[in-house]
Amino acid sequence: MSDNQFDVIFIGGGPGGYAGAIRTAQLGLKTLLIDDRKGDDGKPAPGGTCLNVGCIPSKALLDSSKHFHHIQHDYTEHGISTGDVSIDVDKMLDRKRKVVKQLNSGLIQLFKANKIDFVNGRGKLFADRQVEVTPNDGDKYTATAKHIVLAAGSVPFSIPNVEVDNEYILDNVGALEIPEVPERFGVIGAGVIGLEMGSVWRRLGSDVVLLEAVDDFLPVIDRDMARIAQREFKKQGLDIRMGCKVSGAKVEDGKVSVTYSDGKDEHTEVFDKLLVAVGRRAASDGLVSDDSGVKLTDRGQVEVDGHCRTSADGVWAIGDLVRGPMLAHKASEEGIAVAETLAGQSGHINLETIPWVIYTDPEIAWVGKTEAELKDAGIEYRSGSFPFAATGRGLAMGNASGQVKILADAETDELLGCQIVGANASELIGEVVVTMEFHGAAEDLARIVHAHPTLSEAVHEAALAVDKRAIHKAN
Repeated sequence: MSDNQFDVIFIGGGPGGYAGAIRTAQLGLKTLLIDDRKGDDGKPAPGGTCLNVGCIPSKALLDSSKHFHHIQHDYTEHGISTGDVSIDVDKMLDRKRKVVKQLNSGLIQLFKANKIDFVNGRGKLFADRQVEVTPNDGDKYTATAKHIVLAAGSVPFSIPNVEVDNEYILDNVGALEIPEVPERFGVIGAGVIGLEMGSVWRRLGSDVVLLEAVDDFLPVIDRDMARIAQREFKKQGLDIRMGCKVSGAKVEDGKVSVTYSDGKDEHTEVFDKLLVAVGRRAASDGLVSDDSGVKLTDRGQVEVDGHCRTSADGVWAIGDLVRGPMLAHKASEEGIAVAETLAGQSGHINLETIPWVIYTDPEIAWVGKTEAELKDAGIEYRSGSFPFAATGRGLAMGNASGQVKILADAETDELLGCQIVGANASELIGEVVVTMEFHGAAEDLARIVHAHPTLSEAVHEAALAVDKRAIHKAN
């Protein structure tokens, strides 16, 4: 096999691409990974949007801002006096950058340890699995492989008459590099990114307004759970305005003027910074040639079957490029599943049991179906819920808002879905995912001993409540 011939070529080094490449290398396949992202220092920065300008840096800022908020508002209840506190935004941002850089470096070391050929540059697929490789530093050349895996990820959606400059009007990249706390911070979109970044700057002192086009807050979860979350965010001072469609934004004298309609009247708001967080789309532009044999949907996604095979022989696609949720962990598992399939094993991913998380405070996590989806499908179900306010651990922590809600099949008791609003929801959802993956029942969760005192007892009690036998609340 020549230097430019491989068993597998991955185009894209985000969570799907790098995880898949590591797994193919572990399985003995000669692997090339192509990723074009550079860090601020000009060095390769694999890890995709998630590591560099998404999941990881946003969580670093969320954590920093939460510490600041707790010191200001919560520690006196614990008998802790701190006096006046301040936030050094430059230092906070520098910490965030160090976290990202440490993980970038860790990935590069993993590539070396697994003998993966890594190119910092761009890749484009042509016919017959020919990949045009354009290094960021070097001459263009062609590489070939038995299998190609497209893993280019996604990019932010734009909206008409709102031009991102990442100085005043920001996308997710610019929102992670705001140099000082803005007095007024506007957000277009009250989804995952909007709520998380809105929470960061609200905790740090900004007056935050979120403008959401749809009428229902977080329509992807049950209505009662969405109301609980919205109530908590209102207590925190987030001004969430539903049914507000933005028609334009312009920068004037160092401020951003935003025009929107609430369905009745036109309104204008002025902000110091404006974040555009209206979703993401597949990064398929320039990824494949017309003769590659790969079909794209009207939305620019790559068409795949249930095993991530595209319409071109030997070409696969994963992650944000294809159907299913745009989540880092979904991409990683698809990359590993494809890698194992290529090696003759049985790669597997179940799109029905992928957990979702919004890392606000309280956190919001869910998996499976909602009540609305079950009703629309005509599926009979039973539900059980339990508030964190009835848990000893939640009260002892001073963070007992929210609840757990579990949905189970009315006849078989198989778990069909779960939503959690509360502290550590991102961790608590895991046991429900495991139970669902093994087609477990609410009774299974109800019969498992949960340590006391823990937040996980709320999951236990919600499962008991499905059968109306919760211990620590009235049934």
